[in-house]
Amino acid sequence: MTGIMLMSDPKVAAVPVAERGEPLVDVRGHGALLVDMRKQDPAGAFAHLREGVLERLLKAQAALPDGLRLLFVEGYRPPSLQRRYFEEYAGGLRAAHPDWPDARIHSAASRYVSHPDIAPHSAGAAVDLTLADADGRELDLGTRLNADPEESGGACYTHAPGIGEEARARRELLGEVLTAAGLVNYPTEWWHWSFGDRYWAVLAGRPAALYGPKELGPEK
Repeated sequence: MTGIMLMSDPKVAAVPVAERGEPLVDVRGHGALLVDMRKQDPAGAFAHLREGVLERLLKAQAALPDGLRLLFVEGYRPPSLQRRYFEEYAGGLRAAHPDWPDARIHSAASRYVSHPDIAPHSAGAAVDLTLADADGRELDLGTRLNADPEESGGACYTHAPGIGEEARARRELLGEVLTAAGLVNYPTEWWHWSFGDRYWAVLAGRPAALYGPKELGPEK
């Protein structure tokens, strides 16, 4: 899987943020998206996104063929939670590869978990999602959602070879409707799509990101 820009690339961190100031909104309040509860947290943070991201998800869902729906799994992550995810995964890599220098650990960890300083999830700009049928049953897209590269043998990469034809077609369909709605994919995770963050700005050729890290206020 060569030619993939990771979140750890200096070009991503160098992108400035021209914060739009959009609030984080609870996608459950709109009723249009099917929301999976596997990432539910006490504050309900997981179900929040910036307004502009939610608008684009609804546009993508409207473009799906009859009988298919987007299945929303996780959106916003507080910076503290993102940091814990990153450090836990990096710690596992360090234990498995004690000879690796810190820079390699950081780069390898960034394949799967973004550093909290640039993480699209902590800006409310990213969503982890998949497809479901009309009855809400999650469909097979080749790996479980959130499978890491070690567990899946790299099959979590969006364009990984060796997955079944049906799963491949579903990944392609998911990509078509989300790309048309303006989102970009992180190529090591077929389920991760974002809009308005630093990574999006690099891929979309924009001079600045629209959203930076944000705390979920008590009024949300």
